[in-house]
Formats: sequence, structure tokens, C-alpha cells
Amino acid sequence: MKLTEKDVRYVANLANLSLTEDEVGHMVHDLGGILELMDQLAGIDTEDLSPMAQVLYATGETATLRPDVERAPIGNDLAVANAPVSGAGYYKVPRVIER
Repeated sequence: MKLTEKDVRYVANLANLSLTEDEVGHMVHDLGGILELMDQLAGIDTEDLSPMAQVLYATGETATLRPDVERAPIGNDLAVANAPVSGAGYYKVPRVIER
């Protein structure tokens, strides 16, 4: 399936982006190239490959991950304590999307 300008404009609208005509042309080319690469990846035969169970490897003392430690939640009052504006236990923020 070939990507069209209509497709790019639709996705840009979903993302609430305003693209110029030049940007739409670039996106058709760039996104089209990405989708072609994805089609190539989808065509690779992986039938004889076993799925990876873990992407990390045993690193011993050099492991960069810390152990999981269960902690009590901080609570709603403390969570909104530093909020510039809060109410009813929630952060209050200005409206950022208007349509």
C-alpha cells in the first residue's frame, strides 16, 4: 500500500499537528520509506527461530538494574503537595488541546 498525502494529513490531524505543504511532502516520502522497511521486516521468515525470553544477559556485579523493592504509596496529599494548582485531590492544569 502506497502512503498518500491524504493518509499523512489524517495522521497529522490525529496527532493535532499542523503541517505545511512542504512538510506533508517530506512526510509522505519519509513515512513511506519507514513503512516499506516494515514490510521488508514482515517478510522475513522467523519460523525456525525461538522467541527471546529475556533481552538482558547475566552481568553479575555489573548489572545496571536494581532489585525491586515494595514500598508504601506516597498518598494523594503528598503527591499534589507541590502542584501549583490542585483541587479535589487532582492536579489542575491549563487546557492544552482545543478543537
